[in-house]
This record gives sequence, C-alpha cells and structure tokens, in this order.
Amino acid sequence: MNIMLFHSTYGLRPAVHEAAGRLRAAGHKVWTPDLFEGRAFDTVEEGMAFQDELGKDELLKRAVLAAAPYSERGLVYAGFSLGAATAQTLALGDEKARGLLLLHGTSDIAESASVDDLPVQLHVAEPDPFESDDWLNAWYLQMGRAGADVEVYRYAGAGHLFTDPELDDFDAEAAESAWRTAIGFLETL
Repeated sequence: MNIMLFHSTYGLRPAVHEAAGRLRAAGHKVWTPDLFEGRAFDTVEEGMAFQDELGKDELLKRAVLAAAPYSERGLVYAGFSLGAATAQTLALGDEKARGLLLLHGTSDIAESASVDDLPVQLHVAEPDPFESDDWLNAWYLQMGRAGADVEVYRYAGAGHLFTDPELDDFDAEAAESAWRTAIGFLETL
C-alpha cells in the first residue's frame, strides 16, 4: 500500500518516523509530510497553540499539497490524533482512497460526505479526553451513513497518544496490539 501518514499536534517527531519504519518493514510505501515545517513541540498545549496560529485552512492546504502528487496511486490515509483528523478529511474527499487508518483521533464529517465502502480502522484510548464516548458513537454512525466500513478498537486505561514511546501516554501493550491489528488491516486492502 501507499500510505500518507500525518503527524499529531506535537509535530513530526521520532514516533512518527518509527511508525513509518514499522509500516515500511511490513512492505508498505510511506510518506510522512511535515505539516508544521520543522516545528515540533514538547507539550500538547504548545502544539495546539501553534496549530491555532497556523489555522485549519492552512493546515488542510499543506496536507492536500503533500498528498496530491501521490493520490492517483490510491492512498491509504493515516494519522495520529490531529493527523488522524487530517487523514479522515482527505480520505473522505479522495475517490481513489484505498483506506483510512486513524490512530487516536477522528474529525467532523460533512453531511454530504459519501464513499463507496471505504475501509476504516480507528484505534483510540478508553476513555480518551479528546474522543468522548458520545462523540465516537455519533462519529461511527455518521461514517456508516457516509458509506464507510468502520472498525473501532478501544484500549482501556491507555493514554491518548498511547503509541508514542516518548510521551507519558505510552502504553507498550496497547501500542503493540494496535500496530499488530493495523498491519493486519493494511494487508486486507
């Protein structure tokens, strides 16, 4: 698969490169665009402040420009938290998208969104401070109405970004389970 992997609000940090390496080792081609153009942050608050300063439109523009040269190949869009939200937006707007892999995040869904059985897999903490149960239930139903084929995996007791070994949220067991399931998902596409 050709995978466009978007970073979280922390920026393009070592955990993203490690994830890309893991996916490449499983036989996939992976791009990791730097939507923050070299900026990385130590706290979520710093990252969110920069993200707000940058603006949603600029962030989306950068993501579209990063994916555009490869979209004809049929991309799997993937991302971490903010990057998952970005990946979801692009996948729902790309008729050639092959799949959507969401780690730690989701996004709003336009009422007009429509896909043809787009395979989607979400991995999220339970509970998650950014992805409440009510939100996830509504999101799941909306994705189904849009035509996506969605699988959701919850990780009890894990922190929000539980796959990032440099953060306090890290949970080795949950991370390994998520990666094992995600790689299996990618093999089916």
